[in-house]
Amino acid sequence: MHTPFSGWLKSPRSNPETDAPAMAAAMLNVLQPIYIVDVHGTPGVCRNGEVVMGDDAASQPDGFPLIAFAPPLHPKNLGNAGFKKRYQLRYPYISGAMAHGIASVELTKAAALSGMMGFFGAAGLSLTHLEKTIFQLKKELGDLPFGVNIVYSGNDALERATIDLFMKHNIRRISAAGYLKLTPSLLCFRIRGIHQNPDGKVICPNKIIAKTSRLEIARQFLSPPPEKMVRQLLDQKRITIDEARLSHLIPVAEDLTAEADSGGHTDNRAAFSLLPSMLDLRDALCHEFKYAALPCIGLGGGIGTPLSVCAAFSMGADYVLAGSVHQSCIESGTSDIVRKMLAEASQTDITMAPSANMFERGIKVQVLKRGTLFAQRAAKLYELYRAHDSIDHLPDDQKKDLEANFFQNTLDEQWQSTRQFFEAYDPAQIELAEKEPKRKMALMFRSYLGQSSKWAISGDLSRKKDFQIWCGPAMGAFNEWSRGSFLETPASRNFQTVAMNLLLGACVAMRRQWLISSGWNLLPHIGKFKPIELQQIRMILNNDL
Repeated sequence: MHTPFSGWLKSPRSNPETDAPAMAAAMLNVLQPIYIVDVHGTPGVCRNGEVVMGDDAASQPDGFPLIAFAPPLHPKNLGNAGFKKRYQLRYPYISGAMAHGIASVELTKAAALSGMMGFFGAAGLSLTHLEKTIFQLKKELGDLPFGVNIVYSGNDALERATIDLFMKHNIRRISAAGYLKLTPSLLCFRIRGIHQNPDGKVICPNKIIAKTSRLEIARQFLSPPPEKMVRQLLDQKRITIDEARLSHLIPVAEDLTAEADSGGHTDNRAAFSLLPSMLDLRDALCHEFKYAALPCIGLGGGIGTPLSVCAAFSMGADYVLAGSVHQSCIESGTSDIVRKMLAEASQTDITMAPSANMFERGIKVQVLKRGTLFAQRAAKLYELYRAHDSIDHLPDDQKKDLEANFFQNTLDEQWQSTRQFFEAYDPAQIELAEKEPKRKMALMFRSYLGQSSKWAISGDLSRKKDFQIWCGPAMGAFNEWSRGSFLETPASRNFQTVAMNLLLGACVAMRRQWLISSGWNLLPHIGKFKPIELQQIRMILNNDL
C-alpha cells in the first residue's frame, strides 16, 4: 500500500474488515462514518473509534493507521438548509412541471408526501380544467408543499387570467418557465400581499421559482422588480402603495432553477458551465441589492442518476429538479405506452423538433425520437412554412401527404378543426389568420403539433407514429443505470422509490469520492450504487425517511 497515513484510529470496537463486501456494506450505510485503516499493508474498514490527528497522531498501541475517512451523510442533509426550511421540505428535491398535466395531481401529491415538492404541469390546459385541478390539489394536499407552473407563450391575456386564477385560490408557489422578459402579471403575483412584520422583517407570501438557462433572464429574476412596472401596477390598482414601497427589497424570483439539457423547451446548455455562472450571478446580485434572504439556485436538466445528483450538489446547487425520469413513473399523467417507450430510451434516442406554441419563431423542444416519426414530421412542417406563403400554394403532392399522413383529414376539415380550437383558446389568432394566409397555415401546422402530445398522453395507438414525447438525456441515463434491476420496468417506477434512490445514491457517491480524495486507492467495483427497494432504503435510514 502506497497511501500516506492521515492520522490514527484508536480503540475501534471491532476489528477492521478487509473483504470487499464489508467495505461495500459500509459505503451503503450512510448513517455511520467510514474509517479506512491500514491492516499490515491491507486496507480495512471500521465504523467506530477515536480519530487522532496532527502532532498527537503517533503510533497508538490499540489502534490502526488511518488512510481515509468519510462522515455520515443522510439524504436530508444534502443541499441548502434554508431552501428546505423555506418550503417546509425534508429533501432539496423538486419534481419538475411537465405540461398538459403530465406532472399530474398524483405525481405532485407523491412528491409532497415524500418530503419533496412537486409542481403540477398546468401549461396547455384550459382555465376551467386548471381551476378544477387547483380545487383537487388543495383538497388532497392541504398544507403540504406543492406548486403550479406557468409557461409564458406570448399570450398576455391568457397569462393574466392564469395568474389571476392562482391569486384567487391562494396558490402561493409557482414555477415560471419560458419567460424571455418579465411581465406585469408575473410581478403582480410576486408583489401582491408583501408586508412587514412588527419587527420590520419583509414577508413575501407569493413565491416564484423561475426556470431559465440564460444569464440575462436570470439577472431579471434575481433583481428587484423594475420600478416602471411597479408604478404601472400601482396606477392600475393591482397592488397597494405599501406593496409597491416594499417591492424593491426583494428579488422577483424567490429561487431559480438553472435549466441545463432538459426535455421540452431547452437551450441544451451544459450543466457544468451553466450552474457556476448562475451561482456567481446570484452572489453578485445579492451583494448589490443586500437581500435579507438569499435566493437559492437549483439545477435541472440531466438529473437522472445518483452521480448527476451528487455532481449537482458538489458544484454548489441548493436543490435539484428532476423531470424526465418522473414522466416514466406510474403517477405521471401520461399513458402506459409512453412510459414503456421512455423506459426503453437511450441517451441518443432524443432530438430537437419545432415547438407547437412558438412554431413561427423556429423555437424547438427536445423530444423522444425512438418509436415515433414526430420529429421528422414536425421538421417537415416547419420547412413548408418557411418555403410557402399559404397552404394553397403548396405543391399537390405535399397537400396529399399532409392529408394522408399528418392530418388524416382533408385540408378544409383540418382548418375547421383548427378554427374551432383557437376560437375557444385564442380568438385573436383566427382574426389574423383570416387576413394572413401564412398565419392560417401556421395555425393548421400548430394544431397537428399540439395534438401530437395529447395523442401520446392518451395513448392513442392509431397515432403512435405521431407521438410527441418531451424527453431529455436524463431519461436514457436513468435507464442505463437501472438496467438489470427492478427499476428497469416502468411498473416498478413509483415517484418515492425513484427519487430516494437518486438521493441515497448521491450520498453513497459523495462519500465514496471523499474516501478517494483522501488518498485511498479504491477499487472501481466497491461502493458503486445500484437501485434498491424502498423498504431497504428505509432500513438503511433507520426508518428516518
